[in-house]
Amino acid sequence: MNFLQLKKNNKRDFSTFKAIRVALLGDTPTQLLHTALTGYGFEAALQFVVYEAEYQQAEREIMDNASGLYSFNPDFVVIFFTTEELYKAFVHLPVSGRAGFADTQLQLFDTLVNTIESNTNAKIIFFNFWLLPDGVFGNYSNKTPYSFTYQLRAINFGLMQLAVKHKNLFILDADSLQNQHGYNYRLNPAVYVTTGVVTNPEFLVPVAQNITQIISSVTGKFNKCLIVDLDNTLWGGVIGDDGLHNIHLGGLGIGKAFTNLQLWIKQLKERGIIIAVCSKNDENVAREVFESHPDMELRMGDIAVFAVNWDNKADNIRSIRAALNIGFDSMVFLDDNPFERNLVRKELPEITVPELPDGPEEYLSYLQPLNLFETASFTQDDTHRNEQYKKEAERVKAKQFFTNEAEYLASLYMQVTTGRFNSFNTPRLAQLSQRSNQFNLRTTRYSEKDIERLACDACYMVFDFSLKDKYGDYGLVSMVVLKKQDGNFFIENWLMSCRVLKRGLEGYVLNTLAERALAAGALSLIGEYLPTPKNNMVKDFYPNLGFTPLAANSWQLNLNNFTPVKTFIKENT
Repeated sequence: MNFLQLKKNNKRDFSTFKAIRVALLGDTPTQLLHTALTGYGFEAALQFVVYEAEYQQAEREIMDNASGLYSFNPDFVVIFFTTEELYKAFVHLPVSGRAGFADTQLQLFDTLVNTIESNTNAKIIFFNFWLLPDGVFGNYSNKTPYSFTYQLRAINFGLMQLAVKHKNLFILDADSLQNQHGYNYRLNPAVYVTTGVVTNPEFLVPVAQNITQIISSVTGKFNKCLIVDLDNTLWGGVIGDDGLHNIHLGGLGIGKAFTNLQLWIKQLKERGIIIAVCSKNDENVAREVFESHPDMELRMGDIAVFAVNWDNKADNIRSIRAALNIGFDSMVFLDDNPFERNLVRKELPEITVPELPDGPEEYLSYLQPLNLFETASFTQDDTHRNEQYKKEAERVKAKQFFTNEAEYLASLYMQVTTGRFNSFNTPRLAQLSQRSNQFNLRTTRYSEKDIERLACDACYMVFDFSLKDKYGDYGLVSMVVLKKQDGNFFIENWLMSCRVLKRGLEGYVLNTLAERALAAGALSLIGEYLPTPKNNMVKDFYPNLGFTPLAANSWQLNLNNFTPVKTFIKENT
């Protein structure tokens, strides 16, 4: 992908894509970034509607409540402040004032973010600052607070702390992008001197990619599963031919490349990415490597689904998807074999299939900069996610032995805990709203700040539901937001993790909502379904639960005549 391709993308048809309103604010001209961003949006099936502020007017736009920024009402605000402009401010300070430069800048940035948050519900994407070696202090610049390098690094660290403080603030790592591509790739000095533009057009391609990845992750579109081949992908050699003791693994020779790849995959697993195996092999022979080879970093306990047989790999990936109940578009497939990669691309075009280099020593250096697993959140629950999906695969397998759905559900011995939004579960609730796409009636995304606001607002009743069964604990899997409305309760949003679909939890949740709403004096529940490309499965959700039509895509449930739905779930007391 290059800048010219992104420019051509802008002439293509975006009309069927989801529209997202993005405001671009910068201290450098942003016209080329605008072009790159909207063009990359096409690659992600997103239509970016962009408001571009005047050059070097970012602070004024943010601080003026009547500015075009706030009239535009953006979903995202992208703030692109550059190191070059920071440097100008720094060098014009007296030497005695330079040691406090970072603190002054961070106070300004904090004020700007606070002001945006006070005037909009927008998420903020703030560029950090690429290193600008000025050659004034040399390496001693890392030792004295009077150097620009010292202050610049302090600012970047401070931005990370601001992002922890402000739940709607996300950092785009521009410094890392310059490190990956090089200073000379990022800047053309002649162009900068004559125009003030600090980025070459080609550098804006990965910049636009990263902005798009952040926006996609916040709006619920991201990769959550890594599927890996075995022979010459996870280890060197062919286990069926070479045997356990002759495959390449460990700290010597080419084996180090495979070991390092496994260590990276293990980190992804610990971060919450589901790990699955898809390989043409004898299952018992392949398992032995995971169980017995001393240099294996990945073990069977790290693998959620182990699809190892002699079947077509596309078919095996379909079975993995069925076991995990996730979309193909949230999967990444790694395989050293070009034939297998092309087969999967052809039969399952939604899956991301990186074109691995020929040499395994280049696998990791190729994969890491692709940023395939961008996320907008991380909680302690994520560290157990692979195990949760592994248990789900066991449930799917056990279901095959039941001919009666009710008997199967009863056999799970499900228990639910009903709670209210609080400071402990706020990160998980925000994450659930960002990640749930299939069972999401109105697809409203909530940030942690939104969750905190709802929990304190007397106009709302909010509920969360955690589920466990004999196989294990699903954790917090569903949330409902009810808004008081003319003696009724409007279901502002009802969403549920795809991991618990078809367990009867929706019936249990409805029973709870009806009971609590009736006790609060409500006459009815009003539900609305807003269709998206991914939530078609719930288009008949409300009528199937006994709601009657009220208006287009809107239904009503009379609480006085409500009969509780039968479920096989008990309250966890």
